Amino acid sequence: MSDDPQQPTATANALFHARGLTKTYRMGDVDVHALQGVDLDLFPGEFVVILGPSGSGKSTLLNILGGLDAPTDGIVQFREHRLVGASERELTQYRREHVGFVFQFYNLIPSLTARENVELVTEIAEHPMPADAALREVGLGERLDHFPAQLSGGEQQRVAIARAIAKQPDVLLCDEPTGALDAETGRVVLEALTSVNASLGTTTVVITHNVPIAQIADRVLRMRSGRIVEETRNAVKRAPREVEW
Repeated sequence: MSDDPQQPTATANALFHARGLTKTYRMGDVDVHALQGVDLDLFPGEFVVILGPSGSGKSTLLNILGGLDAPTDGIVQFREHRLVGASERELTQYRREHVGFVFQFYNLIPSLTARENVELVTEIAEHPMPADAALREVGLGERLDHFPAQLSGGEQQRVAIARAIAKQPDVLLCDEPTGALDAETGRVVLEALTSVNASLGTTTVVITHNVPIAQIADRVLRMRSGRIVEETRNAVKRAPREVEW
């Protein structure tokens, strides 16, 4: 990723600095405005929840931050590096070295054990955490040799989190990580995410339509119609076990 002296100076200490992000899709004869002028800074070590209904632009924003998509207009910087305009090779390197992804569906390989699923990442990461250590971090130290079919939905999602953190990323981007889970199992997964954030200092961003989850965040961003319409901070963060939905 190239540095650019023409780029505006990022907010001091910001991990991500985004300004004027727009994203427009063409669907037939209609332009769909997924993002409409989003400004955003994310800081090292914070836990951020982005709330909004389906179609509010949450996933589009997350994909742009993760280097999986590009905005129609605007800038995104990760530290001093520009993401907009970076080559595919540079974006691949960025994702490999700096970003961990957790999605609603676990995407585990059924024929591999929990340990082997995590090792897929450690084999390509520059400074990986041992797979066993990553699985212990999410409370699965006793399930290392189990296959996905032998694990519950919540356990499979925690394997996916372990896989994401094993490369020791700077940021963990989570797209509806509890969306396929019941409330009790979802709380266990959120406990794993808050634990990783606290113990490893990994900047964590969770997007969700589930309003009560916002209670576990340092900072809450609400999106509607492709815009961030509200930003709040929790004076007191609640533990996942205390959250009801």
